[in-house]
Amino acid sequence: MDKIKLIKPSAEYADDIMKYRQDFIDSGDSMAGCGNLRECSSAEEWIQGIQMLKHEETCPKDKVTSDTYLAVRLADNKIVGIIDFRHHINHPVLSVWGGHIGYSVRPSERKQGYATEMLKQNLENCKSYGLEKVLITCNYDNVSSEKTIIANGGEFEKEICVDDTRIKRYWILFRSQDSQG
Repeated sequence: MDKIKLIKPSAEYADDIMKYRQDFIDSGDSMAGCGNLRECSSAEEWIQGIQMLKHEETCPKDKVTSDTYLAVRLADNKIVGIIDFRHHINHPVLSVWGGHIGYSVRPSERKQGYATEMLKQNLENCKSYGLEKVLITCNYDNVSSEKTIIANGGEFEKEICVDDTRIKRYWILFRSQDSQG
């Protein structure tokens, strides 16, 4: 796996954001962690929407504040994934099955370790924000996502059913250096 970094979406990446979107549409895959990118007609529209989510004052009432990041490969400056961090899960959907973090990896870039590294880097954002633990979920049959969560310290809580879909819930706890002995 080539090195990646998480960066805030910007107009500099507009073309690649739309190519990323098209890759998912062409593959018929879902776009978790991308907000409403699938519905947006331009990268600018999407960037404006996710910027509104950053602050309580501009966040729509049916959403929660969050930060979204592009996972950019350093070697060629290409977006390999998108990941978000929801500042809290005081929301009827997020507290049950959405969780604090959603992410996707470009279909052509999967199985290279990018999701694990994206989650690792985003967990640092969660810690910096002051969270002590985060909820992350995945579909029951999404073995790749489950391995990504477990590789980053995810502890299985339980399985739930939402609209006939089996979902696994995991918590990642941030233990202080003092309690690790």
